[in-house]
Amino acid sequence: MLYLDAGTTYSKIITDKNCFDEQFFVCKQGYYYYIMPSSIIKSLNIKPDRCCGHMSDANENEIIALAHGAKYRKVESDATVLDLGSRDAKWIKFKDNKFHDMDWNTSCASSTGATVEMLLKFYDVKPDELAYIPEKFNVTCGIFGMEKIMDSISAGSKPSEAISKFVHGIAFNAWNFAKRPEKLYLSGGFCDNKCLVESLKNYCEVVTLGRFVLCEGLIEIG
Repeated sequence: MLYLDAGTTYSKIITDKNCFDEQFFVCKQGYYYYIMPSSIIKSLNIKPDRCCGHMSDANENEIIALAHGAKYRKVESDATVLDLGSRDAKWIKFKDNKFHDMDWNTSCASSTGATVEMLLKFYDVKPDELAYIPEKFNVTCGIFGMEKIMDSISAGSKPSEAISKFVHGIAFNAWNFAKRPEKLYLSGGFCDNKCLVESLKNYCEVVTLGRFVLCEGLIEIG
């Protein structure tokens, strides 16, 4: 069996056999986990048994995969799980271990992962140079956020500091988007962004689930 979460920048794969030795990530619970650039997925002619994400032949809904992935990870009976990725954000809330509420923002991805990646490349800043800063840019649109970043740098701020303020703004927006929970389970690539996680902790308790929750949800669906 092969399960694929096809992201915009990176794709996550879980299989019950070691199929991609050079891309091996980790093995747990009898499954092999892989992360690889999405640009090479089609060239590998992968035919997943279950797939969600941005491929034309995706056969599972991402919200459903997120919900099942949360169950796979055995989150609390009352929990809000937010998946913050490269170009969209989605969350689901459980109450008494049952579905209670959800939302999915696909109309504006300008303040999610892809924007941060472009800013880091443009200003030649490494991800580990970003750090939590109490000040944040209060914007809901990445376009205006980039304007604030450029103005801040022009006024003498370091690029890493300006981008950190932008990331803090993303964290604040994500918390508001998820209806301000007291505790938040975080899924997606931003789990590896210490600046985002520490900024989010300023508003709620945060439990990081990593980048494979949707993929694990595809296992649970079966």
